Amino acid sequence: MPTHDLIARLPKAELHTHLDSALRPETMIELARDAGFELPTRDPDGLRRFMRADDAADLEDYLMRFEYTIPLLQSAEAIERVSYEMVEDAARDQIRYLEVRYCPWLSRRQGLSMERALEAELAGLGRGERDFGVVTRVINCSLRHYDPAVSLEIARLSVAYRDRGVVAFDLAGGEAGRPANAHRAAFDAAAEGRLGITVHAGEAAGAESIADALDHCHADRIGHGTRLYEDPVLLEYVRDRRILVEINITSNVQTHAVPRASAHPVRRYFDEGVAVTLCTDGWLMCGVTLSDEYRLAHTALGFTREEIDQMILNGFAGAFLPWPERRALIDRVSSELRTVE
Repeated sequence: MPTHDLIARLPKAELHTHLDSALRPETMIELARDAGFELPTRDPDGLRRFMRADDAADLEDYLMRFEYTIPLLQSAEAIERVSYEMVEDAARDQIRYLEVRYCPWLSRRQGLSMERALEAELAGLGRGERDFGVVTRVINCSLRHYDPAVSLEIARLSVAYRDRGVVAFDLAGGEAGRPANAHRAAFDAAAEGRLGITVHAGEAAGAESIADALDHCHADRIGHGTRLYEDPVLLEYVRDRRILVEINITSNVQTHAVPRASAHPVRRYFDEGVAVTLCTDGWLMCGVTLSDEYRLAHTALGFTREEIDQMILNGFAGAFLPWPERRALIDRVSSELRTVE
């Protein structure tokens, strides 16, 4: 029986979590005081409860919580601090590889450039990597409601920093009614720049959103992919081409993409041979660690220890890293998994 203690000791890869959804409540309070920003409460436990999105009505309501974190990420110092603390928190959860998503355009409200915001994030992650031994990389996001010209600018920035820690380009934000192909020029630029590409799709829109990401946006991976089951032919395509699906169980319950954890289609996807790995989406808003998500997969969906190990290895295999680095991580983690009992 994979207990929570056992799962917490397993080495893991986190491929889908957002910088602006990973702030510590204690850090939020300090940053808000420095920035003159009013939070709902200055009690860390009360703020932690407020920020957890269990009462969200839908994805759009879930995303409203970010209006309490983005204003705190408007200086290079704040971004570097939060990035560093993310790595420390990841190490505590035995995460060996961490891809952090953020949209640097969001940090321009007080005049910070996208380049400076990105450099601060990379500095914080790099310092954390040296101190805690977690391999870290950045995925730059644009948002679906942005002008496509903004997405193109973010994609070009991402390509420019490809050799400095940025490994992929992503499109996030409110999905329904906002097709990813509207940002096709940005995805073309990212693909031409040889970046990895992942797209939030199939969460608040159906399987056609996943098809759009694959057919028009060069997606190598799919974020969420919750409604992939709606198109059996597409499901087979994703399975046969080993396109990794980044699964976020708790987040999907909070946004009502699924009614409850036990109804999540990840069980079906795994059983049908789709490459899936578990992710958190956001430690603050979801109120979970990656260990919590794997434990939930066991208690709500019956995943065995062997199956959990396979999903963990799927995460390392799907990392946006050069193959030799991935191979080394897979070998090391495979050996370590065999020793944890």
